[in-house]
Amino acid sequence: MQDVFSHCEAIVRAADKDRFLSALFGPAEHRGALYALYAFNVEVARIRDRVKEPLAGEVRLQWWREALSGERPIEARGHPVACALVEVIGRYGLPLRLFDELIEARRFDLGDEAPGSLDQIERYAGHTSSNLIELAARVLGAATPKIAGPAGVSMSIAGLLHRFAADAARGRLVVPADLLERHGVSPQDVLAGQSSDGLVAALAGLRDVAARRYEEARALAAETERKVLAAWLPVSLVPLDLRALQRRARQPFVPVEVAQWRRQWALWRAARKGFPGAL
Repeated sequence: MQDVFSHCEAIVRAADKDRFLSALFGPAEHRGALYALYAFNVEVARIRDRVKEPLAGEVRLQWWREALSGERPIEARGHPVACALVEVIGRYGLPLRLFDELIEARRFDLGDEAPGSLDQIERYAGHTSSNLIELAARVLGAATPKIAGPAGVSMSIAGLLHRFAADAARGRLVVPADLLERHGVSPQDVLAGQSSDGLVAALAGLRDVAARRYEEARALAAETERKVLAAWLPVSLVPLDLRALQRRARQPFVPVEVAQWRRQWALWRAARKGFPGAL
């Protein structure tokens, strides 16, 4: 069994360095469970890049739902991440509802159609990133951490903005249609790589939402038990991403990167203080 948890740790170390490092600030006896959760998230997040047709992605997502609910026990035991996660769900009594919502939300990733509204983006963020934070917090001993909601939304929107240039280059647009319309931006122009004042303003609007949710999470961090610090710690990186995006605001199609050492330093500082820093 330990081999499947080592497999999960290797996946997270390679594909999600921020959560990998954050888990190190949690108790050693719970890190394997955290890595199983995060490896599952990596697996479902990259389904889009591994399939040629949305239907194939739907099939994979359904497989995960059935594997976690116990409908595919033999197949789940043969899949290292599923095997580890099923064991974690049973050991910690994690609610399948949170996994079902996360899997259902990932259906959005399979298409290229832009979300219709900001509310839709926030629901997606809540059911993916926020649910993952809540699951991690439950592993660490918290029942319903209030910080999970705004922290996950802030992280998810910052991540979508971080990937904006790469997604647009692949024909995918994640800026809400109503926000583009409000600023007079044509989706076709965005996918053609044409910047405009309207697009800059629309992206700034999304940054503002991420910043507001971050401040909500930051306030709640002070009220959250320190034992669940490792669950919310990745949100401390949101200011780094938002500031980097702000510096390149007039060049929305230029990829934005934040040095790894800066990210590690921000994680360490937030863990030491017990709450994330100001924007």
